[in-house]
Amino acid sequence: MESKFYAMDSPKDVLKRLGIPEKQAAELLSISRTKSISSGEDYISAGQTPKTFAIVINGLFRYYYIDEKGNEFTKGFIPAATVLSAYSAMRYETSSFFYIQALEDSEILEIDYKKWLLLQQEDSFWDKFLIQALEKGYFTKEKRERELLLLDAEARYKIFTTEFPDLEKRIKLQIVASYLGIQPESLSRIRKNKPA
Repeated sequence: MESKFYAMDSPKDVLKRLGIPEKQAAELLSISRTKSISSGEDYISAGQTPKTFAIVINGLFRYYYIDEKGNEFTKGFIPAATVLSAYSAMRYETSSFFYIQALEDSEILEIDYKKWLLLQQEDSFWDKFLIQALEKGYFTKEKRERELLLLDAEARYKIFTTEFPDLEKRIKLQIVASYLGIQPESLSRIRKNKPA
């Protein structure tokens, strides 16, 4: 599968798209570094205590779990101009329960969490930024739970293709299946029966 950046933005462009004013963007950049992550590489692994979070500049990531049998369960996708973190583990200095993996060659703006906390103490803008990020994450989690509990696989697949219209072309089908909570064979059957 071909890996490539899909939105060739600079860190400044992405921070602007996120609504971060120029002054705060400059402060954030001063405590950050850009980092390239290869397709298939984990940014954070289960068991690791994260000290940083990131903003995706270019590329695509996923959050996923691995059970004791080695089965993978994809919890979500993280495209460009999105915050990337194992927030609870970082906040409470505990081990992450999940992995964060690059699905394409990607570029991130990596931010030292303790340095960011100092920025937050000095400027209330960062409180608002954090609340918005957490609200977005909570909304996504609540929606995912509802879909997994109440909808059948075909309905979940339909929502997936509506929300992520080009994603199937960019990632392996077993990752799509693991996101939908079904086996790859079941996904193949659903795709075969999909109206043209």
